[in-house]
Amino acid sequence: MDHATQHDRLLIVDFGSQVTQLIARRLRELNTYCEIHPFQKVTEAFLRDFAPKAVILSGGPASVPDAGSPRPPRAVFELGVPVLGICYGQQVMMQMLGGRVERGEGTAEFGRAMVNATGKPLDLLEGWFAKGPEQVWMSHGDHVAALAPGFEVFGTSPGAPFAITADPARHFYAVQFHPEVHHTPNGRQLYANFLRIAGFTGDWTMGAYRDEAIARIREQVGEAKVICGLSGGVDSSVAAVLIHEAIGDQLTCVFVDNGLLREGEAQEVTGMFRDAYNIPLIHAEEQDRFLDALEGVSDPEEKRKTIGRLFIDVFQEHAGRIEGAAFLAQGTLYPDVIESVSFSGGPSVTIKSHHNVGGLPEKMGLRLVEPLRELFKDEVRALGRELGLPDRFIGRHPFPGPGLAIRCPGEITRDKLAILRRADAVYIDQIRRHGLYDEIWQAFAALLPVRTVGVMGDGRTYDYACALRAVTSVDGMTADVYPFTHDFLTETATRIINEVRGINRVTYDITSKPPGTIEWE
Repeated sequence: MDHATQHDRLLIVDFGSQVTQLIARRLRELNTYCEIHPFQKVTEAFLRDFAPKAVILSGGPASVPDAGSPRPPRAVFELGVPVLGICYGQQVMMQMLGGRVERGEGTAEFGRAMVNATGKPLDLLEGWFAKGPEQVWMSHGDHVAALAPGFEVFGTSPGAPFAITADPARHFYAVQFHPEVHHTPNGRQLYANFLRIAGFTGDWTMGAYRDEAIARIREQVGEAKVICGLSGGVDSSVAAVLIHEAIGDQLTCVFVDNGLLREGEAQEVTGMFRDAYNIPLIHAEEQDRFLDALEGVSDPEEKRKTIGRLFIDVFQEHAGRIEGAAFLAQGTLYPDVIESVSFSGGPSVTIKSHHNVGGLPEKMGLRLVEPLRELFKDEVRALGRELGLPDRFIGRHPFPGPGLAIRCPGEITRDKLAILRRADAVYIDQIRRHGLYDEIWQAFAALLPVRTVGVMGDGRTYDYACALRAVTSVDGMTADVYPFTHDFLTETATRIINEVRGINRVTYDITSKPPGTIEWE
């Protein structure tokens, strides 16, 4: 990612911590450009080329005393720039600079801990300890047993006598806890102090990114044509609008309507791109092709594979008719890039297979344009606002690639999809009417593969049951159920039963789930 050279850059050396991405998130929130690179990639040559203005050494699962445990190159400490070591990063700093790390014997700490100041002033700790001890999040078994020459102690905890250490003369800082996690409430301040010490100016803004990205796209594409698979989701939409701003009619979007979209979705997406942005758009109306292929299929994995295979076939057919197409645009984000690099030192793997057009570039002889590959999801939304996309569109809840197929367990039929579409629309309308949409990360209705007997008026009915789901999430990694009031659920169930023909019973899914099972299939 050498095109960010106009910004001062911070390097995060990754030793495999589960929360390394959060370090980058915190720094980006402070308008500072940073990149994460696995330790084995950070060679002396890499450091010369990257020329970081500061370095952060992440946490990690390894044990410093073990032979062969990960190390950064010694050159990191010879750059003359501030270095901050976190958890394993602290321990590896101490060991390499002349201190000593020992295995935990009664000094392990996992979870919340309180750190007390030693009373010595330190530029890194401005705004810390103003009201007494600071709460932090610890996760360590080993501990620093002897400080490296030049280091002093600035904070201690019950299990970590060297919780905060520093060599102020060289601007080397090392903490045993994780400032990046939510459970270290004042962690943001510590990172802001480190950035100020390193001389960062906070010039990483979406306005600047937009201008630079447009220039890069023009340079990469030249006079060639670009095709973009438009799903209607935030990532592909922002990528399309950004590329169109760069190269105009050299871009053509292909929107595959597979018959598994929400109510009014195809009209909303095609209308916005054709009318509001005047972007060339192919609306591939392939509902029958998908629904015919799914007839009689009830196995969820078979559904997904059928939909994915057909999407590639349809996209390839339509894209193949665009003369001079040399590039394929994708809404790849930075978490996809990070997760696609093998930390263990093996070869990098390809971008995750969940991208709609996975495998297509090679098959079609196209090169990739990925203008969002440096951004996190919240940054993509900020860029979307910078580009003028409406808030209602930018803030939409995530929608899965297989669409309503996985919210309709069992066999899919056109009638069941019509019932589900209407129920989902009523549910989302209720959420919007009550001002709850932006509090919820994702909400949807699912049509259950059971029918029940009910009485409506003077007659008996034998109709479907419908489940409602709503979850909160910060990053999509885990999800908790949204706590609707009983009154809201009663009102919503009444509306669905009254307004949606084919449903006579409504239930609410109150399970909290990990990310793979937020959806119903």
